[in-house]
Amino acid sequence: MNKVVELSPQETKLMELIRSIDYGELRVIIKENRPIRAEQIQKSIKLE
Repeated sequence: MNKVVELSPQETKLMELIRSIDYGELRVIIKENRPIRAEQIQKSIKLE
């Protein structure tokens, strides 16, 4: 069963952001079933 889901403006913006990142980590903050903020992790330093 294929179901077409219309994306909200916030979801569309999130998808555009994901597609623009070549490599990395992204944390998405959700509120009331909607993405409200995305944080791109800039650096991760392994100390071991």
